[in-house]
Amino acid sequence: MTATLERDRTSPPASPPRRADGYWSRIAWTATPLLVVALFAVYPLIRVLLSSTEGAGSSSWSGVLGSEIFRTALLRTAQIAICSTAGCLILGIFVAVVLAFVPFPGSRVVGRLIDTVLALPSFLITLAFTFLYGTAGALNALIMEITGRDTALVNFLNTPAGVIAAEITFFTPFVVRPLLAAFALVSREQLDVAASLGASPWRVLRTVVMPEAWPALMAGGSLVLLLTLNEFGIVLFTGAKDVVTLPVLIYTRGIVTFDLPGAAVIGTVQVVLSLTLYLTYRLIFARLLSGRKGQPDVVVDKP
Repeated sequence: MTATLERDRTSPPASPPRRADGYWSRIAWTATPLLVVALFAVYPLIRVLLSSTEGAGSSSWSGVLGSEIFRTALLRTAQIAICSTAGCLILGIFVAVVLAFVPFPGSRVVGRLIDTVLALPSFLITLAFTFLYGTAGALNALIMEITGRDTALVNFLNTPAGVIAAEITFFTPFVVRPLLAAFALVSREQLDVAASLGASPWRVLRTVVMPEAWPALMAGGSLVLLLTLNEFGIVLFTGAKDVVTLPVLIYTRGIVTFDLPGAAVIGTVQVVLSLTLYLTYRLIFARLLSGRKGQPDVVVDKP
């Protein structure tokens, strides 16, 4: 009798029976987002891929990928995306450091303006650049008034430099906002201890602040790289006829010349580039996080 009681006491309690309605509810909650993604994301991509094989079939791929204009557009797209991302990272780090660690009157207003830029469409920045730096803009009008010139001195909006400048202006807040959130998590005690040990502000920024902000910097930079790689509105509204990127080439092939298979080929290449960049970012980010988890945390005791 005692042995039976001991066996019953040590045996695990029986699990409650699984309810059928809970099982189907979990399936419904899982299947609904998958159906939405399949309908609005996967299906259009499949249609683009199928459209690229219509008509001439494989000759469309070889004809488009072997053309000079495609290679020029691919190189120009990569050049603009890389230069714009580098400019956004440099300017974004500077602005975020100033807003976070250099208090000045009006810093809150500047932060709110940065948030406002995130909500604006990209073509408004291009229109603002046209009013400021265009051939009939305010800057050229001021220069012509002072120097007496009859022609505009500043005329760079129709060049790749103008497109890069507009994209840096529009996409820099996408770097600033994650960095500000990361800087807010940096312990003030670490900064005080580093400063009390005689470290210069540059060394504190390099050895204490920025290592904590690397994930946010990578996230912002990767987002900017993907956005600039697929940007169409800024290039179109600058009127840069000689700046042909892959999105502009897709628009020209599909809307202007009605070459839908050719546009689908370029669109497929654009999708592959975007997915490759995204997967590369996820791989690097996962390795970075695993490396940070393996490092011991440094705890600074208060005196």
